Formats: sequence, C-alpha cells, structure tokens
Amino acid sequence: MNRTRNQFSHTMHVSGSPEQVFPLLCPVREYEWIEHWQCELIYSKSGKAEADCVFRTRFPQDGPEDTWVVSRYEPPRMIEFIRCNALRVVRYSITLDRAEAGLSTWIWSQTLTGLNDTGDALVASGNAASFAEKIAGIERRLNHFLTTGTMLNTVTA
Repeated sequence: MNRTRNQFSHTMHVSGSPEQVFPLLCPVREYEWIEHWQCELIYSKSGKAEADCVFRTRFPQDGPEDTWVVSRYEPPRMIEFIRCNALRVVRYSITLDRAEAGLSTWIWSQTLTGLNDTGDALVASGNAASFAEKIAGIERRLNHFLTTGTMLNTVTA
C-alpha cells in the first residue's frame, strides 16, 4: 500500500552567484539569515553542511522534532535534504543555476510522503500555493541578507 504523497516545485531568483549563496544552505550558516532558526548539529566532519551531515530541528508548527540528513551535496549547484519525523518524510532538492551576472536562479522541489494516517492527512493538506509562499519568504530573507549583510526582521518587514 502506498501512503499519501505530494510534490511541489517553485523557482526563486537570488541576488548572488551560486558560489556566494550555496554556503548559506547550511544548518550552521542559517543562523546568520533566518530569524528564529534553531538546530542541533548531530554529525558533521567540517562543522558545516556536507554529504551525510545530520541535524535536528524542533518547530512546533511543523509537527514533531525532525531529523535532517544532507543526502546530496554538490557545491555550488545542488543540495538535497531528507527531513523526517514520526508523521512524514520530506525530500528537499535545491538546484542553483547561474543567471545574469551576480544572480542565480534556484529551483526548490519538495516531495512529502505520509508515514501513517495522521501523516497522510498532513501531507494531503499541503498545496502549491502555500509551498510557493514559504519559498518566497526564504527568497526575501536571502536577498535581504545578500544585499545588506543583515538578517531580515520579519516582525517589522
């Protein structure tokens, strides 16, 4: 029996080259540009994102504690994360392409799979519009950080 699955993709445009932006896709570096980011680094030889890096997050709005694994790491072009908890598994694939000078285009793809009836309901409730809104928020944060060197304060933004 197959559980419920949902897939979404969205493109963002970032004010930085893939070489500038890729290192920011890291559980340690995200403290620099994502407000309220918190994680527990479980394993990393380098102390940063790398193949097989493992970390945990706990964001109550997303359900139970999540364990993340960097399953693909090809700087500065692609990174993939597997994120799982007791309800669902998520695969995030992020591909970066060079655009105009100093800019990059990112394609964010997400595949969610329910692990039980509760997870199936959670996965089924997702939609492309809410995924696009989430990615647009990440895009705003990244562009703000890349152009100002400071974290975007979303309380006042």
